[in-house]
Amino acid sequence: MSSPKDRVVVASDVSSRDGIGVEIYRDNDLIMELFRDDTERTRTITVFKESISLELMEESIQIFKKEIPWAFSDPV
Repeated sequence: MSSPKDRVVVASDVSSRDGIGVEIYRDNDLIMELFRDDTERTRTITVFKESISLELMEESIQIFKKEIPWAFSDPV
């Protein structure tokens, strides 16, 4: 993700689901979201583009592992 038009946003969601994740943008378009859902105790990837390179997917997973704590949080 070396392009100056690439962007990573760390975001939490506590409305329809409870967790935290990273959003990957390219040219200001949301490409994918990697999300840790603390209620469901799952980690998921949602893609918003038909085709994503393996390199971008692998790099995004590494960013997720670096930025988001692996352990689930207990719901309050």
